[in-house]
Amino acid sequence: MSDIEQKIKINGIKSGILLGVIITALSIISYYFITTTKSPALFVAAPILFSVFIPIFCVVFLCFNQRKKICGFWTFKQATTGIFVSFLIAYLIQFICVTLIFNNFVAPDNLQKTQTAAINMKTIILKQRGDKQASIDKDIAEMQKDFNQQKNATIGSTIQGVVISILFIFLFALIFGSLFKKDPPAYTTQAT
Repeated sequence: MSDIEQKIKINGIKSGILLGVIITALSIISYYFITTTKSPALFVAAPILFSVFIPIFCVVFLCFNQRKKICGFWTFKQATTGIFVSFLIAYLIQFICVTLIFNNFVAPDNLQKTQTAAINMKTIILKQRGDKQASIDKDIAEMQKDFNQQKNATIGSTIQGVVISILFIFLFALIFGSLFKKDPPAYTTQAT
C-alpha cells in the first residue's frame, strides 16, 4: 500500500469518527425533538433537517477536508475509497451507539414514544385536511401495522438491514467519489 493510500484511509477513519459522532448526536436530538414537539410542521421538518440536510452539509465539508489533507488532488478510486471508509465508520458508530445502546438501554421505549407522537401528528394533519374519521382510522391502523413490524424485528432482518445499508453506503461513496474527485494535472513536455 502506498503512502498516499494509507493517508487516505487514515483520514477516512478520522472523518468517519467525526461524522459518526455528529450523526449519532443528530439522531438522538431528532428523537427527543419529534417526541416532544406539538407542531405538525416541525414534526415533519425536523427529521428531514436532522437526517438529511445537516448530514449532507457535514459530508460535503468532510470530503473537501479529506481531499485538502492529501494536497488537494485525488482520483476517483482514491476519493471513493476515502469516502467509503468514512461512511462505513460513521455508520458503524451510529449503529452501535443509537441502534444497540441508545434504543436498548437509554430509551428502550423509544419506538412506542415515536409511534404515539407519529399517530398524534398524523391525526392532527388529517383532521386539518378535513378527512373523514373512517379514513383517519384506516391510516392510523396502517401506521400501527408498520410500527408492529419494527417491534418484531429478528436478528435475520437486522443483519439484512445492515447488509443493505452497507450496499447503499458503497453506492453513496461512488456518487460522492465522482463528485469530489479532482485528478492531478497532467503535465506534458513538448519536444524541442
